[in-house]
Amino acid sequence: MILSELISVLKPIEVIGTTEKEIHDLHFDSRKIGENDLFVAQVGTAVDGHTFIDGCVAKGASAIVLSKKEYMADVQRDNVQCTKGGTTYILVENTDKALGLLASKWFGEPSKQLTLVGVTGTNGKTTIATLLYKLVRALGHKAGLLSTVVNYIEDEAVPATHTTPDAIELNGLLRRMVDAGCTYAFMEVSSHAIAQERIAGLDFNGALFTNLTRDHIDYHKTFDNYRDTKKRLFDNLPKTAFAVTNKDDKNGLVMTQNCKAAVHTYSTRSLADFKAQILEEGFDGMMLNINGKEVFVPLVGRFNVSNLLCIYGAALCLGFDELEVLRVLSTLTPVNGRFETIHSPKGWTAIVDYAHTPDAVDNVIQTIREIKKEGAKLITVVGCGGNRDKGKRPMMAKIAKSGSEQLILTSDNPRDEEPQDILNDMKAGLTEDELRTTLVIEDRAAAIQTACMLAQANDVILVAGKGHEDYQIIKGVKHHFDDHEQVRKYC
Repeated sequence: MILSELISVLKPIEVIGTTEKEIHDLHFDSRKIGENDLFVAQVGTAVDGHTFIDGCVAKGASAIVLSKKEYMADVQRDNVQCTKGGTTYILVENTDKALGLLASKWFGEPSKQLTLVGVTGTNGKTTIATLLYKLVRALGHKAGLLSTVVNYIEDEAVPATHTTPDAIELNGLLRRMVDAGCTYAFMEVSSHAIAQERIAGLDFNGALFTNLTRDHIDYHKTFDNYRDTKKRLFDNLPKTAFAVTNKDDKNGLVMTQNCKAAVHTYSTRSLADFKAQILEEGFDGMMLNINGKEVFVPLVGRFNVSNLLCIYGAALCLGFDELEVLRVLSTLTPVNGRFETIHSPKGWTAIVDYAHTPDAVDNVIQTIREIKKEGAKLITVVGCGGNRDKGKRPMMAKIAKSGSEQLILTSDNPRDEEPQDILNDMKAGLTEDELRTTLVIEDRAAAIQTACMLAQANDVILVAGKGHEDYQIIKGVKHHFDDHEQVRKYC
């Protein structure tokens, strides 16, 4: 692609050098740069891409997009037409945003060729995005999915490394969806992706809000920053789009207060466009009344009622027939690691769930308590991830303890932290009396084994925190570990 055409989506502050040249590839990773490529110098949280500019020029980079004028100093002292190695320099205000816009242009603006719906919030994103993808395909349409668990281009599974990929990978996947004939795409939109402008240049037809509770404070620093970052997805929707928001969450209407799109609400407790109530509930599903129509769904929990309402509302906003939507909803099964049920021949039940925030743990525990038989014990196995928000650790322990007959604190993904330090942070949320009846078992496999050995007929074991993940990261090394496998080993 000709550089002048590629950067037509930008508003450069200054350009030094010719833009009438062919660009062979687009990168933000200096290690991938080859001759005639364009390098986007992002500031980053760990390293500053501007420090790699000279190296990229030496490797033959044809153009550099940067946001720090001082890195143009040597260039400006040269003749404009004779910049270092003939490299063109494009100064912009924000290289993160520039990368998103350039990536979209580079791949032919694929989001404009899809009906793209983004899902944001603290909990429920994966379930909603995944089940919408399955619903639309069940209704006979080709679709793609971008999620925490796995990405899909129709039937083709593509491993997921982040909740929302970087801008180049993201647009590359959307391009592949278009080329595969997809007409719909559903994606989780994380707060990191919004803050880092990974979704810049994307054309969203709809946005969905689940809920907002404490998470990623280590990155956003304050809850207000976290909330306002999520809100940007809705602020940037065009008038032609739709928004579906959770009226039961106190931030639901905050998300859409500056939204130009058509706003729709869902609720299990108050007047809303989309409403539902539980008529019957068990570990294998619920009978619901959704907008006056009864439907059985093989999902469990009040939080999943909200998730299903969001899916139902989005499907109607997309123009699908209501009865057909309800028919397909009745066939949808839980997403991997989201309230997955394992029944033991010994009579107890295990729930594997990704719950890794205080609110998510509380929701799962309350759901189990509403369903389990009277007199049955709830045994909860839970840990917290390393190198993440430390403030939620004592909160999660307190919530898990107050809702369980037996609590076992253990490791999650300690990453670069000492597992015992994480456990100590969790224990700080418990009183001395509560600690005396709490088991602390650092080894997660041993913790799960202990829970299975303690469980008796009708008891319920909750293994929380990792869900779909099939690994543990310890001292920077990824080890295979799957909660499902561990539970089944001791069934």
